[in-house]
Amino acid sequence: MDPSPIQHLIESQVLTVAKTLESQLDDEIAALDRLDTDDIEALRERRLIQMKKAAERRKHWVSIGHGEYGEIMAEKEFFGVVKGSERVVCHFYRENWPCKVMDKHLAILANQHLETRFVKINAEKSPFLAEKLKIVVLPTLALIKNAKVEDYVVGFNELGGTDEFSTEELEERLAKSQVIVFEGESSVNNASRAKAKTRSVRQSEEQSSDSD
Repeated sequence: MDPSPIQHLIESQVLTVAKTLESQLDDEIAALDRLDTDDIEALRERRLIQMKKAAERRKHWVSIGHGEYGEIMAEKEFFGVVKGSERVVCHFYRENWPCKVMDKHLAILANQHLETRFVKINAEKSPFLAEKLKIVVLPTLALIKNAKVEDYVVGFNELGGTDEFSTEELEERLAKSQVIVFEGESSVNNASRAKAKTRSVRQSEEQSSDSD
């Protein structure tokens, strides 16, 4: 029995895709072959400059409080914080369970997203800011870019309506407002996998030592 027309179509599409990929790979190889020593050295130099700038930027972020989840103790400090960082996530909180849940997730994200400043401020002790920013429900996250509040995350409504939401869900919501850099792969998952890999290596070493 002859193969079905559908099978012929699938085989034809697979062959087309394979030829396209092969052509792209040939073009990339040809481009590399055309590079001389000076071109390669220029690329390396440009890459080193980019890495140096990235390192300096990270060092500056850390120096102004990025990488940790801190608290703003006075309303007047708020303005200095939002002017000092391009991206800020500010948690308006009170001493209750939902706000403590939010604290837990924000502390994790602060460590994973060095490009953004993560802070919290007691809404009940900050009446001027709470009124100015129309903070009613707690917790509320003010998502700030270039010293302007661009968006809010109010309560848990956008996080499944429950306090059992994951850090990844909050991360995706913040990324939606572009207040963190997010390229589709959760930094939280990456960090977890890295820790798991480290534990696995250590366990293997320990088992090897025991067997010796």
